[in-house]
Amino acid sequence: MAEEEGIVTEQMEEASGGLCWLSVLSCLLLACCYVGSLYVWRSDLPRDHPAVIKRRFTSVLVVSGLSPLFVWAWREFTATVSPLLALLGIRLEGFIPAIVLPLLLTMVLFLGPLMQLSMDSPWSFTDGVRVVLDPCFWTLCLSDMRWLRNQVVAPLTEELVFRACMLPMLVPCAGPSTAIFTCPLFFGVAHFHHVIELLRFRQGTLSGIFFSAGHLIGPVLCHSFCNYMGFPAISTALEHPQRLAILSSYLMGVLLFFMLLFPLTNPSYYGVPTPVCTLTSSPSSLCFS
Repeated sequence: MAEEEGIVTEQMEEASGGLCWLSVLSCLLLACCYVGSLYVWRSDLPRDHPAVIKRRFTSVLVVSGLSPLFVWAWREFTATVSPLLALLGIRLEGFIPAIVLPLLLTMVLFLGPLMQLSMDSPWSFTDGVRVVLDPCFWTLCLSDMRWLRNQVVAPLTEELVFRACMLPMLVPCAGPSTAIFTCPLFFGVAHFHHVIELLRFRQGTLSGIFFSAGHLIGPVLCHSFCNYMGFPAISTALEHPQRLAILSSYLMGVLLFFMLLFPLTNPSYYGVPTPVCTLTSSPSSLCFS
């Protein structure tokens, strides 16, 4: 009897190992398809040329639109009961907190750059609000191909492919923590020409936000905000006339970020358990309040 149980256990471990390889290969294929779609068009024009951007929009939107099929096939193969859209982070429960809290947390991390930006801006706060509420401002933004790429298309498609589609496939075999820090590796492989992305803390953070909140909208908004802010200009801050106040804001932002990270990503705000959390058998503080 014990020998039969040992054989069954061994067979289950082999099946689990095969599932893990299938998940990893599926994620790698998704990453290659995504970056391959960017270079399928041959052109001597620079990457910021509107014609190049429009072509890349077409190919990357096709790949992103087809990427949920990988999760659907994996879901059918593993007999997962969670709805496909819920696994992809497209659901109504906890929608408002998923918009506000992750973005607020990211803005706290960028407290230093935001302080520096406000000091250097020629506009007052009321002027800024007036511009944001002006329809002409948004018309101008939506007609700018580079703005659309950086603030809308890139955040949406990258978070859909590298977060929403990969995490559900990686969590069952790798566990929550390993899956969260594995997704940035696939992102780095797909963006090997932007290796610096591997070193950016934000990638693991966005994976954690998706895992805890179970929503796609949060990481998309945070990604768009990070693209707008860019990498913190610390060298410029060191030479700023108000460098003491700015550097203090940098330090305060980092400290507040770590203090608020777990409280603001508490799954109880977003509906417990989140769909991706149901895929793991190992308990995690990321899944339960």
